Amino acid sequence: MDDVAELQVQDEGFGIPPELLRKVFEPFTQGQQGLARSAGGLGLGLTLVRRLTELHGGTIEARSDGIDRGSTFTLRFHRLPTPDVIRLETEDRSPANRARRLLIVEDNPDSRFALRVLLETLGHEVHEANDGEAGVAATLAVRPDVVLIDVGLPRLDGYEVARRLRAEAGGIRLVALTGYGQSEDVQRARDAGFDCHLVKPASAEQLRAAIGDNE
Repeated sequence: MDDVAELQVQDEGFGIPPELLRKVFEPFTQGQQGLARSAGGLGLGLTLVRRLTELHGGTIEARSDGIDRGSTFTLRFHRLPTPDVIRLETEDRSPANRARRLLIVEDNPDSRFALRVLLETLGHEVHEANDGEAGVAATLAVRPDVVLIDVGLPRLDGYEVARRLRAEAGGIRLVALTGYGQSEDVQRARDAGFDCHLVKPASAEQLRAAIGDNE
């Protein structure tokens, strides 16, 4: 169709078994791996890709002929109108939509990159740190409005980061990012000083609410 742009990414890698094709974009979905997990990440990458694609109004689908047959990922987006027909809207400058200074504290580079892209797409200034100690130092240096903190960090875990920031950084908003969402996990985050608890991967709407875009 003329109003749809299509992008295909193909590889000749492990492929996707038929039973995983229907749920490959769901969080933490992975094929079989050894204990060393040398060929895989957290099972969040494709979920983040889908969320970013949908944020831009697109769709994504996966195809594979099976193990060792490679995979094909097809992304489709509606084409933007040509510049001479774009209508400029009056930009909303209300406090609820103001740009904020954000800090991501996340040790997984793929997750950190995807989250940064999403937050910058929402119009915010984004900084990064890749472990707990660096997160505390970056917070004190940058003085962000909101810090989004992975709980499972090296050097200092996310709970200790939150406790230190509560003692040293005043009223900065702290958001916990974790793969665990049981009631005891939420309570532990609250006890550590977090203002909000999000289960990975968070949607754009959840992130907006967590960082106060709707306040």
